[in-house]
Amino acid sequence: MDKLIFEITEQKKFDINLIRKDFPILFRSVHGKPLVYFDNAATTQKPQSVIDTLKNFYTHLNSNIHRGVHYLSDAATSEYECARKIVQNYINAKSTEEIIYTRGTTESINLVASSYGRKFLNAGDEILVSYMEHHANIIPWQQLCEERGCILKVIPIEDNGELMLSELDNLLTSKTKLVSLVHISNSLGTINPIKKIIDKVHSVGSKILIDAAQSIQHFPIDVQALDCDFLAFSGHKIYGPTGIGVLYGKKEMLDSMPPYQTGGDMIRTVSFEKTTFNDLPWKFEAGTPNIAGAIGLGVAVRYIQTLGLEQIAKQENSLLNYATESLKQFSEIQIIGTSTNKASVVSFVIDNIHPHDVGTLLDRDGIAIRTGHHCTQPVMRRFGVPATSRVSFAFYNTKEEIDVFTNSLKKVLMMFR
Repeated sequence: MDKLIFEITEQKKFDINLIRKDFPILFRSVHGKPLVYFDNAATTQKPQSVIDTLKNFYTHLNSNIHRGVHYLSDAATSEYECARKIVQNYINAKSTEEIIYTRGTTESINLVASSYGRKFLNAGDEILVSYMEHHANIIPWQQLCEERGCILKVIPIEDNGELMLSELDNLLTSKTKLVSLVHISNSLGTINPIKKIIDKVHSVGSKILIDAAQSIQHFPIDVQALDCDFLAFSGHKIYGPTGIGVLYGKKEMLDSMPPYQTGGDMIRTVSFEKTTFNDLPWKFEAGTPNIAGAIGLGVAVRYIQTLGLEQIAKQENSLLNYATESLKQFSEIQIIGTSTNKASVVSFVIDNIHPHDVGTLLDRDGIAIRTGHHCTQPVMRRFGVPATSRVSFAFYNTKEEIDVFTNSLKKVLMMFR
């Protein structure tokens, strides 16, 4: 990994043409047209350094970790734990003990629901989520409520896609034991005022989990400054591999929780009479993990750090504003989610044209967008639509690509007229 990290730290300037060359998939064709990839909220593309890392691991380093005394096992373990340290520094956790590897945001949330929820939540306790949550931050809590007799309450949202914070004050009571809230809505782009909400939640003695799947790649997150109790994100949203994610938890919280899964590597001793468990973070990492994925995640984090999150945010905000103004020129198009504080996501509907038809026709021009309910069916019902078309941008996208997209939209509109 050291060689790969050295190579990517040599990049100094935010040169979009140079940056795009780091992502080989951006230069392929789809249906004979240059690929325009606007589905970054679903998954981001991978820089060559991450791709090379995965190939290098399986070619030169492949071995299981934590269990061997031979060279390959020792080297693989070192790389795996080095990546954990990179993530710890990236979100400013106090120690690597607070960084738990998971398969992604979904598993991270399920871990908290299963481990913390089943131990500390009881009948009559209240769990609070919002209308803009991804299904992965709704269903685990519904299951927990059915099992433990808890009550699920929901923060409503305004017509512009912002949380009704006045209702939050009414919903938070001494019965509230856990709040689980998305940082950025994947279907609306709304950036929630997380720090303000965390302080309100703590004022009633509740704990809070932040779903950072859509925020971790856009701007700095400092878990100590936020004072969140848990935070979850996925590697594939931050230019890393799929199948790897992170749960951050305050050490005292994680220490108090039983293991989520049991098996190899999460134990200290096993006998037929009693088993004792490993220290953090390994207590929550049963079985052979996604070793290559974790190492690749570390390289992905290093990559965006060398570009600079300030420069990334500037580029993505520019793309968001340009795309928003471009879509406003079409009288037939309605943007769903118009919060004043948004990430680089634009969801929209077109009069009398189903989003799936829009996505299919754009695909014929090599343009990849997302259509459907985006795993946020309550949001769709809130706005009275079955689905939306969604474009989501990364720093490697360009205004020229947005022009290609809007020109293709014009053809869609002409076809249906």
